[in-house]
Amino acid sequence: MTSTTPGAGATAARPGKAPAQRVREHIVEIVSDSGEGAQKAGQTYGAVSAKMGNGVWTVEIIPAEIKPPARSRAGASGIRVRVGSEKVTNTGDQADLVVALNEQVLYGRIEQKAYKPGTIVLLESKWAKDPREEVRRDYAAALVEFRALGLDVREVALEEACQQVAQDVRVGKNMFVLGMLCHITCRDLDRAMEEVAFVFAKKGPAVIARNQDLVRAGHAFGEQVLEQRYEIPPREITRRMMVLNGNQAIALGVMAAGIEMVAMYPITPATSVSHHLASAFRGVGGVVHQAEDEIAAIGFAIGASYAGKTACTVTSGPGLALKTEFLGLAVMAEVPLVFVLVQRGGPSTGLPTKVEQGDLLAALYGQPGDTPKIVIAPATIEECLHFVVTARKLAEAFRMPVMLLTDANLATGVQPIPRPEVAADWLAPPLDQSPWQQGVTAYDWDLDTGLSPRPVPGQKGGEYVLTGLAHTKNAKVAYDPDSNQTGCAMRSRKLAVFGESLRPPQVHGDAEGDLLVVGWGSTLGSIEEAVDRARAEGQRVSALHLRFLSPLEPGLAEIFARFRRVVTVEINYSDAPGAPHVTKDNRRIAQLAQLLRTHTLMDIDCWSNVAGQPIQPGAIHAEISRRLQALRGES
Repeated sequence: MTSTTPGAGATAARPGKAPAQRVREHIVEIVSDSGEGAQKAGQTYGAVSAKMGNGVWTVEIIPAEIKPPARSRAGASGIRVRVGSEKVTNTGDQADLVVALNEQVLYGRIEQKAYKPGTIVLLESKWAKDPREEVRRDYAAALVEFRALGLDVREVALEEACQQVAQDVRVGKNMFVLGMLCHITCRDLDRAMEEVAFVFAKKGPAVIARNQDLVRAGHAFGEQVLEQRYEIPPREITRRMMVLNGNQAIALGVMAAGIEMVAMYPITPATSVSHHLASAFRGVGGVVHQAEDEIAAIGFAIGASYAGKTACTVTSGPGLALKTEFLGLAVMAEVPLVFVLVQRGGPSTGLPTKVEQGDLLAALYGQPGDTPKIVIAPATIEECLHFVVTARKLAEAFRMPVMLLTDANLATGVQPIPRPEVAADWLAPPLDQSPWQQGVTAYDWDLDTGLSPRPVPGQKGGEYVLTGLAHTKNAKVAYDPDSNQTGCAMRSRKLAVFGESLRPPQVHGDAEGDLLVVGWGSTLGSIEEAVDRARAEGQRVSALHLRFLSPLEPGLAEIFARFRRVVTVEINYSDAPGAPHVTKDNRRIAQLAQLLRTHTLMDIDCWSNVAGQPIQPGAIHAEISRRLQALRGES
């Protein structure tokens, strides 16, 4: 999991071969039918690259169905790995090289604009000899079509070569592909052997040896299938690093925060948080509670928090809908709670394996009545870890739920991050069991701040009745106008007090200009890369990324006023200007844009999509160029 020094892959050319081409970055995809291990191969390849000192970002390609039909266009499964000489923060643009285990799975990726003219495709050739005539016909037609699109298709007999070292190629071909890619991109073979041993450690020595043999065979085979080789020089690493994804970072953040109980019900793409916790949580005194449903999970977490130890619940979009009533209870009863929401495509079951940022308004306003809560959104895998620590502290300090919004892009993306130096003040303090101060009520609100001390069961004299009904500061149910007005005011005032502690966000680029691009969550890397490209062209464009969404960071109106136009870039739905029946008056705009318009009373535009894919920096750059061209036309 850690690396302290960069390594270098072999770059010397074999006799008669040109030396490896040195490149600043290289994007590789492995696509296959579900169950063929493409993701494990890609994750291992990414880990090897990260431990060599390269910047890495991975994106899993997951079909919506658990077991889609083989050789289906919609059933493509796999992974994208972007490897760079500098820090890599996003999926990148079109791939440079793709290994495809059948031709049909490529179609879906082509539709998603994953490739470009010149992308090298190493395509499994066994389908040309398949006994089924329709398969042979489809394969031949695909070759013609792919080459017409400008793809550089190389047919390779992967399975035939793999059969020389593996009996079951379906579960072995992925490691063979890993070895082939290690050769093509000058990955260090010894590091690959170490990583394979780590990945299969629980399977035993025989399984490790078998998979290492496959990697070696694939490495040797790589010399035969592609003349070109690529060297991606590593960056200098001066700190210890960790290689992990966002859900692993959330799990580590839970433990680093001193949270001792997580209650959740399995749901894509949040489930692996519990998997990672289950393997280590008990060692630090924690418990993972797999509830019978989403409602029970949040109820269990609220009960644990009421007992004195702030708990956490983790879910995705449909789970948020089911947890809504209990979330309102936590707000009304002022029970601290850490609520992690790993967003996916919606509505309903929507796109369960795809990325979206469609839950912002639901997180802010999705409960009946007035339910103020703190909502924060990490923008990087590293922030996924640290924001859990922050969320636990805020939940306890302000006696309210804190919602942490990530998404499928962060959840499954793998990246090396600096190994954090854990501090003692990250952990939850011991429970205060001293006698409760006489005369202090259960909700002894400070009328200036809305804050109140928190009694917990076990404190003599601190007993009170927890209720979801409107109540007085004595926790007595009350329906009179003054009591409800006061309760609402106190719960809201805490947000205002917290907001005063925030600083204005930093602008990426110049503090003024023609266009400001505003984002939140996992779009950070793509937005800033696109803005940097435009700035290198002399464009007057900057970026701003928000982490605090309730309350919003201060000073936004003043920052926005220094730019001619402000536009949000988001992965949620908005009507395209000029679409049939869409006018300036009825156009639906993206969710952060709505929030910023309300907050600043300014004209905030948006550009968004719900394609289920991370937004590529090239697409954002093209939109920036289009908008700046339009601005010049207005001058």
